[in-house]
Amino acid sequence: MNKRVTAVLILVLSVMLVIAGCGNNNAGGSKNESQGAGSTTTERAATEPAATAAPKETAEAVSGASEASYTPYDQLKDKYDIVIVGAGGAGMSAALEAKAAGMNPVILEKMPVAGGNTTKSSSGMNASQTKFQKEQGIEDSNDLFYDETLKGGHDTNNKELLRYFVDNSAGAIDWLDSIGIRLNNLTITGGMKEKRTHRPEDGSAVGQYLVAGLVRNVQEQGIPLFVNADVKELTMQDGKVNGVKALFNQKDEKVISASAVIVATGGFGANKELIAKVRPDLQGLVTTNQVGSTGDGIAMIEKVGGTTVDLDQIQVHPTVQQEKSYLIGEAVRGEGAILVSAEGKRFGNEMDTRDKVTASINKLPEKSAYLVFDSGVKSRVKAVDQYIKMGVVKTADTIEALAEQMKVPAAELKTTVDTWNSAVKSKSDEDFGRTTGMDNDLSGAPFYAIQIGPGIHYTMGGVVINTNTEVLDKDGKPITGLFAAGEVVGGLHGENRIGGNSVAEIIIFGREAGVKSAAFVKAQ
Repeated sequence: MNKRVTAVLILVLSVMLVIAGCGNNNAGGSKNESQGAGSTTTERAATEPAATAAPKETAEAVSGASEASYTPYDQLKDKYDIVIVGAGGAGMSAALEAKAAGMNPVILEKMPVAGGNTTKSSSGMNASQTKFQKEQGIEDSNDLFYDETLKGGHDTNNKELLRYFVDNSAGAIDWLDSIGIRLNNLTITGGMKEKRTHRPEDGSAVGQYLVAGLVRNVQEQGIPLFVNADVKELTMQDGKVNGVKALFNQKDEKVISASAVIVATGGFGANKELIAKVRPDLQGLVTTNQVGSTGDGIAMIEKVGGTTVDLDQIQVHPTVQQEKSYLIGEAVRGEGAILVSAEGKRFGNEMDTRDKVTASINKLPEKSAYLVFDSGVKSRVKAVDQYIKMGVVKTADTIEALAEQMKVPAAELKTTVDTWNSAVKSKSDEDFGRTTGMDNDLSGAPFYAIQIGPGIHYTMGGVVINTNTEVLDKDGKPITGLFAAGEVVGGLHGENRIGGNSVAEIIIFGREAGVKSAAFVKAQ
């Protein structure tokens, strides 16, 4: 009798323990949670959405960023193989490659969510000679990609970085595809002759899709990712970078040791003071950058002997919705939109490089213009749905009715659209020589218009690296243990960046930083 009672009690206790365990998982986990084998870090859902801890302006700036959950602060260790500063596309790509090489990396992100400016990326990722181009009959070459990028940068690009960049672009597309991030929808951006801008399959904006996919992979690999982790400085000993000093949750200062550090903190497009210092002519322009893009990584690297290049080369994007400082992606023009003035007329080649399109807008008396497009463009560029939700899109069933909303001459706009449609049909833009983004005319009602103007978008300048992503000092020698990738780096784009190249840069050089830093650690 006693044995039966004991057995029953054991059974009841076992069931209670299982129920309790399930309850804990449901409370602290998420349906798509997973851990890397042998990981001591539980990549579970955070106790609250990261953005809720941010002030209103910060939350707005990162709205749309991944609401994924992050590593709890109490799991922070004093030492890792590799510390990665910044959880944008470059930082997360570096972490995944470092982990694949057998390292124990950690990602520290100062904002309350991962993603950085990567989240705001819209048009896509440039790459040449890719499997998706071949599948769709697009003949492209790395040499053409190289030449067009060099021309777009006014022949001032770092040619070694550029050669590595184009030659490894197709491999980056393959790598993303291998981890469940498929970019097989192709469009074109200004300054390019071939469709090499890779987007998500449904044509949606690349940024949020890319960030969500990278965060998912980071979590699946058990890589700790701490947010609200503001790295303040790099630590050094005997001429070697050996860690970072960071402020966690705005109160706890910690020194984290590492065998190598990768800085992937982005540019300084939201640092008004620095922009005013290096480019006083740009004061007063709106910026498309998230508030965390303040150039912290550049300053930290300079303090340990790193040098910079092209800091005064700041890209102004021609199509920014001014009231909300929101980028209207180049894919809208790539899929057929035209730009018209307050007179209802086209005034230039919409698919020229960004600096030239910006200059054409600035020559207008009003220094602003309208993007005009139809339902076909809307169906091919899913980001338009977001623009509509934001309330920045005018729409009407006829061109004349749209002109009335735009407050431009209806007859002039109708003539402009008709002339453009004829140019598309004949594949000859006699007025401005546009040759790309002419696959479809603008004849499908309803019709749409978005008022735009130039805005600060991208900082081409940054720290100097070599093709191994090693940070170089003023003598051109690597700073031991220090690597960098992404917009924090200067030189690749020269004086002007081609649309779609920034997403390619963060993946290509982010991966390289992970691979090369892991090799450095193993060699120690």
